[in-house]
Order: sequence, then structure tokens, then C-alpha cells
Amino acid sequence: MNRITLLTVAVVVLYALFIEWMFGWAAILAGWKAVGLPAVMAALALLVATYAVRTHRMRDYFPRETAGRGVRLFRVVQVHNLLNIMLPFRAGETSFPVLMRAEFGIPLARGAAALVVLRLLDLHALAAAAGLGLVLAAPDPSAAGALWLAFLVLPLLLFPLRRPLLSKARRLLPQRLSGMVAHVEAGIPPDLGAFLRAWALTVVNWGVKVLVLAWVLGLMGVAPVAATFGGALGGELSSVLPVHAPAGVGTYPAGIAAGAAAFGGASISLDTLGRASVNTHLLMVVSALAGTGLALLLSAFEGRRPD
Repeated sequence: MNRITLLTVAVVVLYALFIEWMFGWAAILAGWKAVGLPAVMAALALLVATYAVRTHRMRDYFPRETAGRGVRLFRVVQVHNLLNIMLPFRAGETSFPVLMRAEFGIPLARGAAALVVLRLLDLHALAAAAGLGLVLAAPDPSAAGALWLAFLVLPLLLFPLRRPLLSKARRLLPQRLSGMVAHVEAGIPPDLGAFLRAWALTVVNWGVKVLVLAWVLGLMGVAPVAATFGGALGGELSSVLPVHAPAGVGTYPAGIAAGAAAFGGASISLDTLGRASVNTHLLMVVSALAGTGLALLLSAFEGRRPD
């Protein structure tokens, strides 16, 4: 862990020096000044609010174990999120089942299985939220909207077919992936009502997050609208892929730039796109730190309450 910490610090320092050389921190911070404090605070508040949605999703997933311990669960969600951001190569993901076992006595296998299913829902909802940009830019928005809606509700349509689909996947996939199929099967909620709630909370979480990130990219000069959604998608996809740098330095802004260019923003100047990508990445890191700080503050207040 000490080596990972040293690696993270070294990468962050080198990244800060690179930004100074490439753009200059004065120019980066000037972008926030141009946007204005009210917009920055609104974006930050909405991003922190998505962490509350994640916490509610987790509480609904483990209602018996987490009942009456919302503040503790919020802290676990925030610590897990911060570790995911700061540690390289998705190493932070392993913290979730460990934290859930330590705080709520949930077995490691159950926590890991739930995380696998929730991550699959996350990927689907992220793609659906980013798809709004394509719908808005489509020549025929009504047809594109119908296809988007079908994709959005696809998990609900597939839920009744989960057993034969998983059985078929187990037969078709290589033996080394059979464990993943078993995790998915174990982590899927037992009934449609619970799955519907998990899906709805996931859609709300990613819908708000992608809209906020797209809005911020637009304020930073990224255009057209489809490119702002593509940038949000690219940045977030970079954070869930195995190749993830410590604190997302380099990989997250690169994902934003690649996503924006792929969604029609290729004509944006590299300087504008680079600064917008770095600033949006900074916003994500600050929101994670703010959420963790809020969780620790709430935990401190809870600890002072009389029995």
C-alpha cells in the first residue's frame, strides 16, 4: 500500500507539472472564473447529490444489514468512491466488499456479487445517459428517441429471461469466465421490484452526473451538444476501464477529449478541449473529496449524539 501511495503522489505531482507546462495553472483556473461561482457550486452540489443516490441504492440492496445506519453507509460509499478514483488499475474496487464486511458483516462473496451487477447496471445507464447527446443531434430525433428508450429499458425486459440467458452464457463463455457469470447470478436482486428500484436509482445517478458534466463542458467551450455528452461518456468510461491512472490523471481528461471528438467535437481547438477536459477532471476529484469530507463530518456529528 505504501508503494501505491508513493506512486499516486508521484504521478499527481508529475501531472501538475505537465499541466503547468502545457497550459499554465493560471489559465486553467481562469476557466472557472469565467464560468462563475454560482455555476461551479451548483455543479459541485449536484455531483455530491449523486453520492446520496448511490447510498440509497446500496441501502435498498442490503436493507436488513444497513437499516438505521445511513450515515455509516454513506461513509462507506464515499471511501470506496475516493479509493476508486485515487488508486490505479481499479484497485479501489476491492475495497467495497471489504468495507461492507467490516461495517455491516456482509460476506465478501455477497458484496462482490452485488458490486458486479451494480457495475453492469452502471455501464448500461452511463451509455444510455450519454446517448441523449446523440438523440439531440440526430436528423430524426423521434426515431432516435424511440431507439434510445428501448435501450434504456432493456435491463427490465431481460430480467424475466435472466435464468436461461445466464445458463446459455455459462455454456458459451470460456471456463475462466464462469466465475463472473456466477457472480452476476448471485448478485441479481431476487424479484422484479428490487431490480426495478436498483435500475431506476442507477439511471437517476448517471443521468444527473452525465448532464452535469456535459453542462460543464459546454460552459468550458465544448460544442456541439453531442460532443459534451460524448466527453462525459469518455471520461467516465476511462474511470471504469482496467487501465486507470492514479487519481485519473491523464486518462480521465484523455477520455473526455476522445469522447468529445468522437461525438462531433473534432473541430474544437486542442487548447479549448484540453483545458475543458482538465477542468472537468478537477471538478470530479473535488466532488469526491467534498463528498468524503461531508461523510466524515456527518459521522463525527453522529458520534457525538447522546444515546
